[in-house]
Amino acid sequence: MKKALFLWGGILLLVFLAGCSVTTREVASDEKVIYDEGYHFSDKKAIVADMSESLLTKHPLVRSTQRPVLIVYGIANRTSEHISTSAITDDIRQTLLESGRVRLINETQRKNIAAETSYQYGGSVAAETRILKARQVGARYMLTGTLRSIKKDQPRQFRLTKKTLMYYSLNLELTDIQTGLIEWADSTEVIREASKPFIGW
Repeated sequence: MKKALFLWGGILLLVFLAGCSVTTREVASDEKVIYDEGYHFSDKKAIVADMSESLLTKHPLVRSTQRPVLIVYGIANRTSEHISTSAITDDIRQTLLESGRVRLINETQRKNIAAETSYQYGGSVAAETRILKARQVGARYMLTGTLRSIKKDQPRQFRLTKKTLMYYSLNLELTDIQTGLIEWADSTEVIREASKPFIGW
């Protein structure tokens, strides 16, 4: 009897240890991997693709005969999660640049540009190689946005699983800096439902 208990205890221990082992695998950048109802890296790719296409194929950019100058400001995170909205703007910026349809102000490097300009005029750089002041290009349009989320839990009742509905919405706006008018606006959504057992790992 003791041997049987010892044997079963050993088997349960091995099963437990096997369940606790860590495994890894390579994940393709275009593979959709979703573990719960929350925001995932694959959502970013879909959001960037939708919004970039809309921006490039609608007024005012689609009618522009020149390459208008844009400045991309941050996307406000109005969700309850720590989501890197700068990753969204970085990818949108890259997509816009690769399209060859617009030019972009490097807003994040303004302090470094100012510091380098000051250094060049500080006496250490030959005059003929210094950049010319007051030659920076002004932006015509400003791209801004807001990321929001709504979480809904299934009402309390007797059941074996609990369902959660998560809704994400990204709204972007393109504002004409000269007039202050919104020239383009669009939004994209991610809606996901998760079902979780009350008992489980």
